[in-house]
Amino acid sequence: MILVTGVSGALGGLVHSRLSADTTLEVVAGTRTPSRWAGTGPVRPVDFDEPGGLAAAFDGVDVLVLVSAGYAEDDVVLARHAAAIEAAEKAGVRHVVYTSLAGSGEHLTIALPHRWTEARLAAAPFATTILRNALYAEIPAGLALLAAASAASTGVFRAPFGQGTVPVVAREDLAEAAARVAAETQRALSAGQDGPHAGRCYELEGTAPVGGADIAAALAEALGTAVRYEPSPLGETWAALAGAGQPPYQVAHMVSIFSNINAGMMTPSASDLPALLGTAPRPVSDLLVEAVRAGA
Repeated sequence: MILVTGVSGALGGLVHSRLSADTTLEVVAGTRTPSRWAGTGPVRPVDFDEPGGLAAAFDGVDVLVLVSAGYAEDDVVLARHAAAIEAAEKAGVRHVVYTSLAGSGEHLTIALPHRWTEARLAAAPFATTILRNALYAEIPAGLALLAAASAASTGVFRAPFGQGTVPVVAREDLAEAAARVAAETQRALSAGQDGPHAGRCYELEGTAPVGGADIAAALAEALGTAVRYEPSPLGETWAALAGAGQPPYQVAHMVSIFSNINAGMMTPSASDLPALLGTAPRPVSDLLVEAVRAGA
């Protein structure tokens, strides 16, 4: 049995959907709100903030796809992940697939809970696979959407990227990679084997880093007008995010991303994503153009 946590979220939902399409697999959805789960198949209550019920939720699970529980302060995320891992130990889970952060994000503020979780998993009694996911393409796509109206009228896209780039990937590609790892691991365990992914750490980096000029080009194509990129100072970003009502930790994390891009610190290593997908990743430039056209 495979259980996917966080199915109400975008990544977890995509992973569950892909696994559920394979009728030879027994797949269970894990969510803190089962009553609102609109998907198909069995569902169990999985709330990392209610650790007392996690062991029961993981009962009978062979492969646990542990989707990282971010969007909180670091101490909250660490407590959630610790509770999930301890429950997996108690329930006798045989293999955990964890969605971590790619090496290109090593200097980001969000890296700490991911690396702590990797170390905690390494000390657990079950086998593990670490999927080090690059940042989602939705980040530059979101910037493009926010800037579309201004770019259309001024011909300028302003963002705090400096001259740096970020190796983003399509969330759908990461979901397909996770689903493949989980499915192949489940089949191996059913055959009395560990499988090819046990003990592996995959770097799922983007293969085409994106910078401010690339986003400007996507805006130009989507809007049908000339758009040029103009770097903006990080101080403006702090003020804009805080003024938009973002929680303090989210403001810090977003500025950390922009700061690392600006400093040229998000250089990707070799990517395992094409091999896991069996094909080239989705072109990020196409995703940017599609996002702007869809939101225009």
